[in-house]
Amino acid sequence: MSGSHIYIELKQTHPIPLDVSLDCGPAEILVIVGPSGSGKTTILRSVSGLYTPETGYVCCNGAQWLDTGAKINLPAQQRRIGMVFQHYALFPHKTALQNIMLPLTRVNGGQKQFIAENLLNTMNMEGLGDRYPHQLSGGQQQRVALARALARDPEVLLLDEPFSAVDQQTRRKLTRELVSLRRHFSLPVIHVTHDLNEARRIADKICIIHHGKTLQIDSPDQVMNYPHDADVANLVGHYNIFTGAILRHDHDTKETHIKWNEHSLKTRYRPELEPQTEIDWVIPSENIILHRHDKPSQGERENPVKGRIDEFIPLGETTSITIAVDPGHLVYMSVSTHVARRNNLAEGGDITVSLLAEGIHLMKKPTHKRD
Repeated sequence: MSGSHIYIELKQTHPIPLDVSLDCGPAEILVIVGPSGSGKTTILRSVSGLYTPETGYVCCNGAQWLDTGAKINLPAQQRRIGMVFQHYALFPHKTALQNIMLPLTRVNGGQKQFIAENLLNTMNMEGLGDRYPHQLSGGQQQRVALARALARDPEVLLLDEPFSAVDQQTRRKLTRELVSLRRHFSLPVIHVTHDLNEARRIADKICIIHHGKTLQIDSPDQVMNYPHDADVANLVGHYNIFTGAILRHDHDTKETHIKWNEHSLKTRYRPELEPQTEIDWVIPSENIILHRHDKPSQGERENPVKGRIDEFIPLGETTSITIAVDPGHLVYMSVSTHVARRNNLAEGGDITVSLLAEGIHLMKKPTHKRD
């Protein structure tokens, strides 16, 4: 199967607002992440032909599937789509092999079984073709659903929360298998999920959407470490999101200084941000260093901040700590539980931490308020 490429533009104001522009190349996994009601499934339905937006353009491998301006709208059966749903959608009265053979309408009987058995083997389901869905585990049922989607010889694979109905261990196995499969079939894969950890494990690109709008499309590392703005930072699970202002840029040390309440903090060099500009900034908890009583480190001299422990929650090997810094500002971090004990940390106690400059990411404030 030759590699495919799909390009998608969708816009509408109701019933679910959409304003997205996406592309996905051969053997690439694009994961769409967003809260419930943000339009994730509507995007998949628009690509598959099950739904027509007010304005849309879908082009796969040079063929236009949808162009509302040119009045082109191929029906779902004419779009080479493989789709896998959350709840498998297998026919209960048919065996695993028969379920996979269903899309092979243009193949003769003997060849149908050969193709279906090969797909079962590819899914690590050898010897299970005669079992009915109720005789299979959740993970096995989802493998059959995936094999059936691939039996259509699709140009694009669409996955709508495909692993959310299985346990965590099975979920991890299925995500690993998916990464291997996309290379074997050289397919663009568009995967919808609300699970950010799952997205980070499998995605080549993550698309963050909210209220139907694309907020950021980038590699998992870029999205997590360099969110475009505070909205994205919040949606990807950052807790330490604050507002500050640019003080100055130090060309010699390649540092930017910001004002945060009564603190002056060194951050990564961002000379494109004008002094006195108000900005948002974020720091992941792993870039917050505890000032230890037993073993001071060089990093403790960088952006030291004092506070009071507002919340102290041991969670096995790690302890979650909420620090009250200045009135109304909370900083979240985690430390090893044995380090917390060794430093006599407890709720209500004083604490000093350092905010590592390299871990502080500055974000421009949106020029307009989002819906």
